[in-house]
Amino acid sequence: MPSGVRARVLPASQRRSLDDLSQDLDLSHGDTVSKRSAFWTMLTLSSVIAAGGVLTDSTATVIGAMIIAPLSTPIMGIALGSVQRRRTGSAKVVLLACALVIAIGAVFSTVLPGSYELLSNSQIASRTSPGIMDLVAALATGFAGAVALARRDVAAVLPGVAIAISLVPPLVVAGVCLGRLAGWLALGALVLFVSNLFALVFGGMVVFAALRHGGPAGREPGRPARRTYAAMAFLFAVVVVPLSANTALTLLLDTWTGRAKAAAEDWLADQPDASVTSVDAKSRTMYIQVRLPGDLPPVQGLLDRLDGQLPDGVPVVVDASRGRSIDAGRVGQ
Repeated sequence: MPSGVRARVLPASQRRSLDDLSQDLDLSHGDTVSKRSAFWTMLTLSSVIAAGGVLTDSTATVIGAMIIAPLSTPIMGIALGSVQRRRTGSAKVVLLACALVIAIGAVFSTVLPGSYELLSNSQIASRTSPGIMDLVAALATGFAGAVALARRDVAAVLPGVAIAISLVPPLVVAGVCLGRLAGWLALGALVLFVSNLFALVFGGMVVFAALRHGGPAGREPGRPARRTYAAMAFLFAVVVVPLSANTALTLLLDTWTGRAKAAAEDWLADQPDASVTSVDAKSRTMYIQVRLPGDLPPVQGLLDRLDGQLPDGVPVVVDASRGRSIDAGRVGQ
């Protein structure tokens, strides 16, 4: 970080000492028994709250779990330990914490009925299909959290950072999805968590390195080891590849659903008071929901209009307002 930027972002009069940061972020520093007890207690409670909020589709409850979840502490401890070139045990704590939260989510998934549709829950659907903008937002949040920890005068923003960076909820969602044997959905939630973890560690490393606190004797202060850079590069690749692919797929699906809606509206143009209420792509199938007072026109007309607008072979299902669901066939066949 350039010296001019560092002086403005981290003014010397407001910088916290290394001992202060270690006391807050290193669970092996100071009264370790009390700190670990508080961490595991609050993590378990926040996981239970998050699981309850996810299963009841309650945004307010999930936000409450975010605020009290202490998982960002050892994650920032990884960043501080990397800059100091010393092992703090934070990485092991994070791995064990992830396993605990996922297990709690899996246990809670057993209360769901067998016919429950996971993607009908907004708390699950919003965390199983992350995109590249989720990583961008997480990086900004990671830097905000690191700056708040490094400065004495902006600690009040930390609750907002806890809400902005989602850690426990995606792990709970991964556990719920694993409990329902929905592996791809669980993987999406895990990718979201890993992207947020990467953002916190990266932001913390940059900010803590800018503080230039002295490292152990004989080691250059403020410069992580090469293996740390290698690990971060690997983690970045693991995150950015699926996020970029999912973003591209989302844009493509948006294009296809827009074309399908236009074709369906043209198909119903001659029907009085008919309208297309929604178009959704789910499980490789295009669902077109329409509302009209009379009978549907021949569905072959819809398929003809979709030919060339959607890939060949895509199944099309038309849902009418009277509870009728018609399997229209496949595009191009």
